[in-house]
Parts: sequence; C-alpha cells; structure tokens
Amino acid sequence: MTSVAASADANFNDSATPAGLGESTRVEFAALLSGCAIYDLSGQAKLAITGGDRVRWLNGMISNNVRDLARNQGVYSFVLNAQGRIQADLYAFQRGESLLVETESGQREKVLQLFDRYIIADDVEITDLTELLSSIGLTGSKAREVLEGSGIVVPEFTGLQFVETRWREIPITVVRSEEELGDSWRVWIEHEHRDQLWQELGRQCGLPVSAEALNAFRISRGIPQFGVDIRDRDLPQETGQNRALSFTKGCYLGQEIVERIRSRGAVHRQFGAFEVSGPLPEAGTKIVAGEKQVGEVTSCAVLPFADGDRSVALGYLRREAAGKELVAGAAKLTVASLPVIRASDGSE
Repeated sequence: MTSVAASADANFNDSATPAGLGESTRVEFAALLSGCAIYDLSGQAKLAITGGDRVRWLNGMISNNVRDLARNQGVYSFVLNAQGRIQADLYAFQRGESLLVETESGQREKVLQLFDRYIIADDVEITDLTELLSSIGLTGSKAREVLEGSGIVVPEFTGLQFVETRWREIPITVVRSEEELGDSWRVWIEHEHRDQLWQELGRQCGLPVSAEALNAFRISRGIPQFGVDIRDRDLPQETGQNRALSFTKGCYLGQEIVERIRSRGAVHRQFGAFEVSGPLPEAGTKIVAGEKQVGEVTSCAVLPFADGDRSVALGYLRREAAGKELVAGAAKLTVASLPVIRASDGSE
C-alpha cells in the first residue's frame, strides 16, 4: 500500500496498460515527478484505536514496532497470520491519545475482522473514522510549495511524520508520505470540508491525475500494491519490504516465521522490477528461463518519460534465475534497479 496507489479513483487490480498512452497521462506523470499532482484518497479506511492496552495490543498484531513510536510518527506494516503469510498492509500513526490505522478501503473489512478476533480481554476499542475523515494526496517536487501557497504550514519532516494543525480554522492533519515516494504528502480533513480544500489546492496545483498516471508512478518507484503484487500467500521477505518489519520488538502474530526466514538468510524468490523489450505482458504472465518457470509478472506499465517511453514490469523472480535470459509471453525481461529513472541522464 502507498498513499499514491490507494487513490479512491484508482483500480489497480486491472494492471495491464494500453500500448498507447494519451497526452494527458504523459503530462500527469511528468507532474508527479517534477511538478505537483493532486489526487483523491477519500476512499482510504481510517480506524482509531483507543484504550489503555492499545499500544501493547497493536504491537502484538502487526509486523512493525508501534511500542517505540514517537508521537506524530507513523510506520508501514503488515498484518500476518500464524503461518507468516501477509493478510493486509497498513500504516499505524501515534497520535498520543490514540493510534490511527490507515489502510486501503478494499482491506477495511478484513482488517476489522482480524483485529476483532484478537481483542480478548484487552482494554482496546476500535472506531471506524472512514466516513468522517477524507484525505487528499499531493506528489511532485512542487508539492510543498503548493501546500504553503494554500496557507498550510509544512514543517521539515522525514517520512511518515505528521502534524495536526489548522487551515482556515478547520482542523487538518498534514502527513509526509514515505521516502520512497519522493516529495509526497497527504492531508486529512473532515469530510464536510474536503471539497473546499480540494478546490484551493486545485487552484494552486491545477492538475488532478488519473489512475493510469498514478499506477505508472507507483511502478516506477517499485512499490508493491496489496491485492496486485502482494497476495495473502506471500511471505514478508519475498516482497522486499523490510520497511514493514521490526526484528527487535518481540513477539507478534506470525513473528516466528519471519524470524526463521531472517535466520536462514534468504527466501527462494524476491520481488523486483524488470525492463520489458517487446509487447507489455499482462499481470499474471509467468516468467520463463529456458523451459523453466522462474517467476511471475504482477504489474506492468509504460512509463512516459520526456526522453522516451520505457516499458517496465514488477514481479517475483527465483533467486537462481538472476542473470539468466528471461521471457514473459512474447517479451524479453531484464532485471532493473529501482527506482526506474530517466534513460538519458540517470536522474529521477
């Protein structure tokens, strides 16, 4: 999950990209890289966790460290089952008097069911704020400038830090998105005031972006999407998202499997990116080396850089296949580094 991929207007389960990209998509993708693009995140689910046991309880439920979170700081995390398989992904934010969990709307019911199952005799209460809080995303090198031009003071933040402040006397929360997204922010605001803020940011920024451009940007950063690139059969270390794991916090659901994988030093397959030569493969296409299946494509897109399009896929590859000639359908694949950059000058 990312604050980009979770746009309420986006549906990334159909991750095949048309061969022809419209001019609007090219402009939007450029804005996500070096301008400012805004997008609706109102469909994200938000759950407030209160009660005296909230920190201890959530720390035992998710794969990252909530116990040592400073106030106004968040973490990305997985929810695992007892076999160590990923059941959901989410962000957890320390708000002092409560914890706030943010996840994609499609995972809301599953997360609530998992949480409810493990509240036994704990002093924990979960309140669904999804219908009360809206969220707007901004990404691009000018995103901070747009926020400040709209009257929102933005402190110097690292990834997943946030501040509760006011905009035109309306309470808002400004969150710096994870470092992997570059200069990217989201603003939480009460739903009744959402349109007012959207219009003001639109005047400053002027470019709402489509699901296609957001998906291309996500793929360029190599960030997996739950339900598309991460499935409930996958193990945490296979996804390469070690930012979702703590190896020092003690016991949590699925921790024994995660620690066993860590102690053995490797998993059999790894999530990564591929340059595509030939027709763009569909999600689900098997990756073949020789006559042996060695992986699978999970997402793909044409990245419309100013100096030329680049076809890129995300997916899983068995470790022993690294360095071999790879094909997926009628396309040839080459392992790529992340994030995917402009071909001409090596800069993002």
